[in-house]
Amino acid sequence: MARTDTRKHIIDIGADLIARNGFGCTGISAVLTAAAVPKGSFYHYFSSKDDFGLAVIESFAADYEIGLVAILNDDSQPPLQRLQAYFDTGLTAMRECNFSQGCLIGNLGQELAGRNELFRSRLDTVFSRWETHFEHCLAEALAQGEIAPSIDPADMASFLLAGWEGAILRAKVVKSLDPMHRFIRVFFNQCLPDSRP
Repeated sequence: MARTDTRKHIIDIGADLIARNGFGCTGISAVLTAAAVPKGSFYHYFSSKDDFGLAVIESFAADYEIGLVAILNDDSQPPLQRLQAYFDTGLTAMRECNFSQGCLIGNLGQELAGRNELFRSRLDTVFSRWETHFEHCLAEALAQGEIAPSIDPADMASFLLAGWEGAILRAKVVKSLDPMHRFIRVFFNQCLPDSRP
């Protein structure tokens, strides 16, 4: 395995374990065992567990953002259909992991934002980037007359991110997609007046 491949492999395995068990409960030895690489490999790529955690955040966020942008910038679909497609991918991901993971960035935000300023800052940066993509999509919906002129795309994007992350957390707790479906219904039918003919 090439050097960059080994680093990415360790990050990907670590991201999966952290999503399931949390950062604090995921030891380096568990990551190395799951990745089938020697301890020396870890310290060749990462100076500490925190350094590794930050790399996991950056790698996951970069991969996730590729998919997010592909969905929200898909000009072949009207903006609100793009948002529905985004929600559908979240529903599928939650179903496929059997409610065991949720959003890695959201999980880490709950676990680490109050204890580690560097992690909090990085996580906030990730969320802010996502929010900007939602805002642009909603601004397109506004320009195309899909949503009421009274709606502020920036405010609605902030609400979307916070509400969707909350729905994901609730879905994990109750082991059901119902909270996510409910958020989607309320978002389209009550938060976006005049959004549908």
